[in-house]
Amino acid sequence: MNSPSQDEESSIEDKDKDTAAEESESKRLLPSQSPSSSLSDDENEVAFESREKIVIVDVDIPESLQNVDYVPPFSWKKLWLFTGPGFLMSIAFLDPGNLEGDLQAGAIAGYSLLWLLMWATVMGLLIQLLSARLGVATGRHLAELCREEYPKWARFVLWFMAELALVGADIQEVIGSAIAIQILSRGAFPLWAGVLITASDCFILLFLENYGVRKLEAVFAVLIATMASSFAWMFGDTKPNGKDLLIGILVPRLSSRTIRQAVGVVGCVIMPHNVFLHSALVQSRKIDPKKRGRVQEALNYYSIESSVALLVSFMINLFVTTVFAKGFYGTKQANNIGLVNAGQYLQEKYGGGVFPILYIWGIGLLAAGQSSTITGTYAGQFIMGGFLNLRLKKWLRALITRSFAIVPTIIVALVFNTSEASLDILNEWLNVLQSMQIPFALIPLLTLVSKEQVMGVFRIGPILERLAWTVGALVIIINGYLLLDFFVSEVKGLLFALFICSWTAAYIAFIVYLVSRGGGLPSTWFSIELSRRFSATGS
Repeated sequence: MNSPSQDEESSIEDKDKDTAAEESESKRLLPSQSPSSSLSDDENEVAFESREKIVIVDVDIPESLQNVDYVPPFSWKKLWLFTGPGFLMSIAFLDPGNLEGDLQAGAIAGYSLLWLLMWATVMGLLIQLLSARLGVATGRHLAELCREEYPKWARFVLWFMAELALVGADIQEVIGSAIAIQILSRGAFPLWAGVLITASDCFILLFLENYGVRKLEAVFAVLIATMASSFAWMFGDTKPNGKDLLIGILVPRLSSRTIRQAVGVVGCVIMPHNVFLHSALVQSRKIDPKKRGRVQEALNYYSIESSVALLVSFMINLFVTTVFAKGFYGTKQANNIGLVNAGQYLQEKYGGGVFPILYIWGIGLLAAGQSSTITGTYAGQFIMGGFLNLRLKKWLRALITRSFAIVPTIIVALVFNTSEASLDILNEWLNVLQSMQIPFALIPLLTLVSKEQVMGVFRIGPILERLAWTVGALVIIINGYLLLDFFVSEVKGLLFALFICSWTAAYIAFIVYLVSRGGGLPSTWFSIELSRRFSATGS
């Protein structure tokens, strides 16, 4: 046998070097894969099975370019294929808790907080785009990545907090649906009966999932359209002042009398479970994560889709706020309006008409409550499966998730069925509960999207990182103010106060741990500033 020539050996060595260089470059550009991410679907929990994902077809691209790694030109057909996850995500901006925040802001502050509603939605969009970026670039959702990123004790605390936030949101959403059912049935169904009817949504979800993701997304599109139509009709009926509305959007105004409503507007927009949800929903499309161009293409389309979805949600929230600003700002009823009695107040103010405004409000509220409870069930499945790596049948996981919320909600409905004031106070406590959980979704998200080991070339840059942490810190501070204001007014007695202080110390310590472990705020704010000062001193 002839031995290989020197040229052949050199050629083989060069090829090996080239291959090694390509592998090295690939590892640098693409997110690193942890041991658990290399497990098969049968061993590791995933958001969507391969057979469930929608295949993105390059309808307008020649066959010769099908396998080339580049970002294809914009296509309306492809945008349609990517449309869906953003609208499911936007439901959290339209849940009954948000609607209550809108109507109270309008009744108490008039048009003056519309600018804040707009900018809060923009901040929410930034957070959701980062969540989508994480899901697309890594092929895994936030709960899964938290399971790998944090030690066992920390991820169990994060899971517990996420479940707590979800239960709080779900109680509000289910109660909102039950109130709508009570309105539309003219009181034939008491609150607890409406809760039981709403509980069936997990079975509706399972039924729809059997027909594919697109059918599920179509149902949500109908629910969003129902909300938009109902509240737009109310907007047209009440005829708010166009000039005041425009000034409210463009001119920032804030007074000490409306500070609590302002905090509520911002606090209602960022929902902890929604951050987890969006990172999972974007994986419903089949994208080759090894191709940088395809990942970037998906991010581009998801950015457009999410922006349009949140524009629609902003308009719906705007309709609700302005309707109550027009009807109740400066009136005796302004401070007493809540989700329970809002429909009755509207009916007394604007009367029957061709189609009574009470029922228009009830239809919009039912669409908001029903859609948000279904997405809440969806989010609960991803949170539980991701943190605990549970490979359960979908119906069983949906049932467990649904039970977490339905059992306490039925208790709430039975206890508070005859007391509107008590139900509104409970709603305030639930808003506080969700506000408390925001850092435990935001900090892990911002930490992970800033890490090259996780995101590869798709990690966010220094400017966006600083902006994201600034927005995150602002949201956390605003919600911190809400917590402080609430506890100062509500906490009575020395023993209870000591308990709250101890709990607050542990709460802050865990937030500090999350920030320091991720290296987020220090590296983003302080380290950059220190390096500038040292370089200036050195020169």
